[in-house]
Amino acid sequence: MEMLKNTKPILMASMVQKLQLFGLKVIIRMSISIQNKAFFHLEDNRWLIGNDSARGPWSEHACHAGPVTGVIARSLELLISDKQLFRLNVELLKPVPMDGFRITTEIRKQGRMVSTAFATLYDRNDTIIAYASSLHAQLVDVGDLPTATIACPVLEHSTPGEFGVKEAKHGLPFFSSGIEMRYPEGENSEPGPTTAWMKALPLLENEIPSPFQRLCPLADCGNGLSRNLEVTEAHFVNPDLTIIMHRPPESEWLASEARSFWEPNGLGMAEATLFDTKGPIGSALQTLLVSPVK
Repeated sequence: MEMLKNTKPILMASMVQKLQLFGLKVIIRMSISIQNKAFFHLEDNRWLIGNDSARGPWSEHACHAGPVTGVIARSLELLISDKQLFRLNVELLKPVPMDGFRITTEIRKQGRMVSTAFATLYDRNDTIIAYASSLHAQLVDVGDLPTATIACPVLEHSTPGEFGVKEAKHGLPFFSSGIEMRYPEGENSEPGPTTAWMKALPLLENEIPSPFQRLCPLADCGNGLSRNLEVTEAHFVNPDLTIIMHRPPESEWLASEARSFWEPNGLGMAEATLFDTKGPIGSALQTLLVSPVK
C-alpha cells in the first residue's frame, strides 16, 4: 500500500557544495530555515525524496532516521486507521538514501483490540534498506486510574538553543535546519544526559502529521542529545529505534529526557522519556554501535 500526497522540493545543498568547491568551510547552525517547508517531497506519488532537513549528520547521501521513522508511521497509520499506533520498531539495515525510497506495508494480524503490521523500505535499486513492525491498539475509556508520576520539564522555563550535533561531518545542511530547540534551566546542548524541547517541520508539505508522526523526529534524537562525545570524536550510530507512545501528544513542542550508555565493547544504548507540555507521553530506545573517530 502506497498512499502519498504530492508536494514540491526545496533544496539548498547544491549551493553549499559550490561553496565547498572554492575551499570554504560551511558550518550549518540554524533553527527552522525559510528554505525548508517539510522534511520530504514526493516524486511520482511513490518516491520519498529528502529535503535538506531530512539529511543525517554522518553522510550527505543518507537521511536522518527520525523523519524516516515518521513517514513509516504515516504509511502504517494509513494501513490501519481504526486503532491507535502504540508501538513502532524500525530496523535500519542500510543508510536510507536522500535521493529516494519507497515504502510498502502489510497487515500481519487484524484483531478486535490489537492489530500488527509490517513495513519494508526499498531504494531505487529495489534493495531492502529497512524493516518496521507496528502494534496498533483499540482505545477504550476505562475512567481515571492511578499512574506513576515523574518530574516533567516546563516549556515556559526554557530558553532557545542549538541542536546538540552542531556540525555535520559533510558540511551540508542537515536535520538541524528543520527543528527548533529549547533547553530547561540548567540544561544545554553539551554532551551528556540531556533534557530538551524540540519543534519540528512537518513530514510532507501541506499535510498535518499525526501525533505519533510528530513524535518521531524527536524520538530518534536520544543518542544525539545525550551523546558522551562530539561527532568529531566518536561515532554513535543507531541501527534501530523503538517508540512506545502511551498518550498522544497534545502540544506542538515535545521534550526528551535522554541518556546514553557506551561500553568498551563498542555497544551502547540510548533511552529517552518523551513529554508534551502536560506530562509524559512515551519512551524511545536505540541500540548503538559506538567507535572512536580515527
